[in-house]
Amino acid sequence: MPTSATPAVDAQQPSPTPPTGNVLDRYFRISERGSSVSRELRGGLATFFAMAYIIVLNPIILGAGHDKYGHQLDNGQLVTATALMAGLTTVLMGAIGNVPIACAAGLGINAVVSLQLAPKMTWPDAMGMVVLAGLVLMVLVASGLRQRVMDAIPNGLRRAIAIGIGLFISLIGLVDSGFVSRNPDAAHTTVPLSLGQGGQLQGWPVLVFAAGLLLTFVLLVRKTPGAILIGIVVMTFTAIVINSLVKIPDAEWGLSVPSWPDKIVDTPDFGLVGKVSLFGGFHEVGWLTGCLFVFTVLLSGFFDAMGTIIGVGEEAGLTDENGQLPNMGKILMMDGVAVAAGGVGSASANTCFVESTAGVGEGARTGLANLMTGGLFLLALVFTPLAKIVPSQAATPALLVVGFLIMASNVKEIDWSDFTIAIPAFLTIVSMPFTYSITNGIGIGVLAFIALRVADKRAREIPWLLNAVGVCFLIYFLLDPIERALGVK
Repeated sequence: MPTSATPAVDAQQPSPTPPTGNVLDRYFRISERGSSVSRELRGGLATFFAMAYIIVLNPIILGAGHDKYGHQLDNGQLVTATALMAGLTTVLMGAIGNVPIACAAGLGINAVVSLQLAPKMTWPDAMGMVVLAGLVLMVLVASGLRQRVMDAIPNGLRRAIAIGIGLFISLIGLVDSGFVSRNPDAAHTTVPLSLGQGGQLQGWPVLVFAAGLLLTFVLLVRKTPGAILIGIVVMTFTAIVINSLVKIPDAEWGLSVPSWPDKIVDTPDFGLVGKVSLFGGFHEVGWLTGCLFVFTVLLSGFFDAMGTIIGVGEEAGLTDENGQLPNMGKILMMDGVAVAAGGVGSASANTCFVESTAGVGEGARTGLANLMTGGLFLLALVFTPLAKIVPSQAATPALLVVGFLIMASNVKEIDWSDFTIAIPAFLTIVSMPFTYSITNGIGIGVLAFIALRVADKRAREIPWLLNAVGVCFLIYFLLDPIERALGVK
């Protein structure tokens, strides 16, 4: 994480008295937290530039999927939905939670929606599952169960889930860019994937991806603020120049590089907002599978959001000796609202972004920074044509970079010396990309943990809540023989 630009506020010291009559200062406690309006606005600007790539990347991930009937979502509408929900949820988190933690469509969760939920139902059904996950999250917060559920999952398994999602979205990036391709079934080979086309890297689009990946990693190594966004912007212009010089056919290698748009400002298309069916998905896949899908969406963002909230809070010097932030209840509730709001907007679940540390590094300490970040997301709504010109080869390097960052921050936290944790963690990590399913990875990891702890005569260490989750996953994996035994099939 970036180093804070200003010293942390000592929670034990008496707080300075806010200026009399300054409503903004009193509401956001700016002076009390050792900040200023200029620092907050500067921090909000830094956070926006650090995470603005999601406006381009989320539509690519969601747009790559299709529902049960082969329908795909419109890219322009997805750009609008992504920016709108990011702006609104970020402003809400700042105004109510009063922390400099921005929200937007969560990477990993959008892959679950696009590649697991949507193919089994319609898009409104899939977004309805996201809304339900957000509602469940709000109930968990209100009842105090969220912390209990979190405590039930061993830390090593939580870290493994995050790593598995990182590898999963990295695989998506490699395939969508054309750097790796699926071998056709007709090849009769045991190798499911190969390099480029026929084992070779061919075509300008793949070069754009490779150069973009190298550029972004170089910027990351040099600790350049907004490295991911800079990489996307530079390679988009590079792709446009290449396209104008060599006239790449749209169909070449199944990839395309758009041209510069006729206009850069346009009226946003809100066609996807509100396209939600809360319970339609249960009619498509059944109540058991539907509940597990909701559980998967819930779990995919559950622990990552909690870790991000604590991590950003610590970086800003806002946590107390117990690691708690002020207004923690409100913050967690706003996180649940963000998940549900993302579904309502058809942008996938919104969650807290660790890139908020970029704003903290510039001095942000309060929710005022979020008003700047959210406002810029809302301003981006009229610049949809610019987002639509970004080719996937310019944006997909971000998936690998995010995958690396997720792995780097989590893999060292797993106790590899304890095999009852290490083996389930390993199975969770490899199962997600190899089975192309986040649900499968979580389920296999949970069941392996329970089985190994029982075998090691440590069954009493397994929380009852985790055993209940394990029963759900066991039914999930045995659903086909169960249905056959009951005569459903």
